[in-house]
Amino acid sequence: MKIALIQQHATKDSSKNVERGIKAFKAAAAAGAELIAYAELGLSYFLPQNPATSESAAKAKKIPGPLIEKFQKLAARYGVVTVLNVFEVAGDKTFDSSPVIDGDGKLLGVTRMAHVMDGLGFYEKGYYTPGDNEQFVYETKIGKVGIAICYDRHFPEYMRNLALQGAEIVVVPQAGALGEWTEGLFEAEIQVAAFQNGYFAALVNRVGKEDSLHFGGGSFIVDPDGRLIAQAPQEEDFILYAEVDLKKVANCTAKKYFLNDRRPDYYKKFSLLD
Repeated sequence: MKIALIQQHATKDSSKNVERGIKAFKAAAAAGAELIAYAELGLSYFLPQNPATSESAAKAKKIPGPLIEKFQKLAARYGVVTVLNVFEVAGDKTFDSSPVIDGDGKLLGVTRMAHVMDGLGFYEKGYYTPGDNEQFVYETKIGKVGIAICYDRHFPEYMRNLALQGAEIVVVPQAGALGEWTEGLFEAEIQVAAFQNGYFAALVNRVGKEDSLHFGGGSFIVDPDGRLIAQAPQEEDFILYAEVDLKKVANCTAKKYFLNDRRPDYYKKFSLLD
């Protein structure tokens, strides 16, 4: 199976961002991709780089809504499983959300970022309510797809939960800036998560210079043994492709050993892990 990660820059012209995103989708589908994923807020300017204002929520999208429906039609037309990430409004709350669309265009569900950080250039607590999901893994036409949105990937208990829900491939929409981390650290983090939990993992990053952040690109894909199998260049728009065989999940180290040898009753003795 071929997967495609859409690494693209964004401007304040939302319609142009979506236009580029659709063009990239069609190119990836024509190249044979069966799963296409976008970066965190990949079709819009990165709003949380600036503190929220009273008008920020007006930029959030409903799910389902016109933007998502465009991609549902594309997914159905090309038979492609699609993972987006948008600033969502639901009632009086807003979230960092990834809709998951199956290859027939059906909206399978929406995963909302569970952990919300706040720091220089990432003023997210002014934008996002912590996610309230119970489902993080979706049965799609190509296999079981899990979602870990940006900050969530730093929490081992979250990444383990995806394995316990049966994820075969985990998509990580990210907004990672140049200089934000030690070189190679984010790759190592996802490699370890994939190895310990037994799934493919595909991190798709933003790229390009915006108001106060310069997003780095460098999207990548790792296999269930923790091997880096594909990586995009930094600082340029790029569609990263990789061939993955989900049958490898069943025989990886985590499936043969780690997950079978867990002791959840014992872990309850450690109050910090409640």
